[in-house]
Amino acid sequence: MIVANPLMGTLLHAVGAISAALCYTPQQKIKGWSWQTYWLTQAAICWFIAPLVGALITIPDFMQVLAEAPRNAMILTFVLGAAYGVGGTAFGMAIRHVGYSLTYAIAIGISCILGTLTGPIIKGTLIETLDKPGSGWVMAGVFIGLVGTLLCGVAGRLKEIELQREDNSGAQPFQLGRGLFLCAVAGVLSAVYGIAINDTGAPIAAKAAEFGAGHWQTNIVYVFANSGAFLTTALYCLMLHKKEGTFGEFLRASDGKHRPLNYLMALLTGLMWYGQFLFYGVAHVRMGEFKFSSWAIHMIMLILFSSSAGIIMKEWYGRRSRTKIALALALMVLIGAVLVLTYGNYIGQAAVGH
Repeated sequence: MIVANPLMGTLLHAVGAISAALCYTPQQKIKGWSWQTYWLTQAAICWFIAPLVGALITIPDFMQVLAEAPRNAMILTFVLGAAYGVGGTAFGMAIRHVGYSLTYAIAIGISCILGTLTGPIIKGTLIETLDKPGSGWVMAGVFIGLVGTLLCGVAGRLKEIELQREDNSGAQPFQLGRGLFLCAVAGVLSAVYGIAINDTGAPIAAKAAEFGAGHWQTNIVYVFANSGAFLTTALYCLMLHKKEGTFGEFLRASDGKHRPLNYLMALLTGLMWYGQFLFYGVAHVRMGEFKFSSWAIHMIMLILFSSSAGIIMKEWYGRRSRTKIALALALMVLIGAVLVLTYGNYIGQAAVGH
């Protein structure tokens, strides 16, 4: 039996969020590959191979669990995962229209709210949950995190404008309407991944727990959610390969050189991306009364550690004071959100103990 421990759960969420924040840094070492070659390679690791291997290693009687788990839960989790894959594509397209910072802030903000609250609303347990001790703190933490995420978007946009002026490239050509629409699509379809692993996949995880999976039980859910995401992502990447004639890059890079380092970097990206949810799963089962807040904690920490990594890598070096102040304010708000969420979870579990 797993003992609920929200403090330990939050720390494990932090490890997963750090892995997520750093998972795309290896992309900087990729040479001679188009985006679709790199993306399909790392996606094969994080959305197909790693979840399957991880489940086979950590789920006892894996095939028997699959035989007894609810079929409708498997199918729905796969479908929601496939939708998440479409959301990832929309995220990339939105960046072209409104920039990285605004896309990240809007999409992650939407995902944070919807991915956290939709599950309890669908199950009809939200009102009951909000009556529990500590629920006010949890909800406050979710919305404080949303404010911090939007402030990070403002700080990032200020930085982008400064960099564009330094490059004498002028303002970025915005297509605001289309960009905001794509941000909304990305945010909503990112949220459904949280619903897939927290809610629709819960019966599958419960069946794995019956066979002794313990805190690894969520790993079997990724087999369905991540393979769905891999399907839609692979279809899009293969379409780009056909359109641009880049299939040959898997054997030889576009500059004519073999790139074993590219495969190594894609492998590292995929493993780090999968690592975030490996820790997410073992954290989620420890969150006690307010498990639904796991998605918010993960999203907020992802923004917090991504921004902090940017500071360490000197991405904010030489920026104007107002830009640095905006970033500092955003980070303080995000830290406050994590503390408030953690305290709310602690109160909720303490009340159960009494």
